[in-house]
Amino acid sequence: MPYVNIKITKEGHVTAAQKKELIAGVTRLIGDVLHKNTKSLVVTIDEVDMDNWGIGGVPVTEIRKAAAKAAKEAEKARKEAEKAAAKAEKEAARATKKAAKEAKQKK
Repeated sequence: MPYVNIKITKEGHVTAAQKKELIAGVTRLIGDVLHKNTKSLVVTIDEVDMDNWGIGGVPVTEIRKAAAKAAKEAEKARKEAEKAAAKAEKEAARATKKAAKEAKQKK
């Protein structure tokens, strides 16, 4: 008897209809690919809390917190870079205007 165990996180909300579709889809796939009798195929879906899900030895909740912090810092750096670019642009415009005025006065 074939057995398939699907593990998903509890993040978001997986509806009963989505689970039903997932079970039916996996059952069809096993039948089509492995040519197994799907009448005895067992499919289970385990929903795992995010605190119990880890990647590379780190809980996903910690990974998400670090990613959010990095995104916030990147946004702050982007805004600072935009301000610096705008300031440099204004200074360049002033310098160009000043140089043009000085060149005109020399004539």
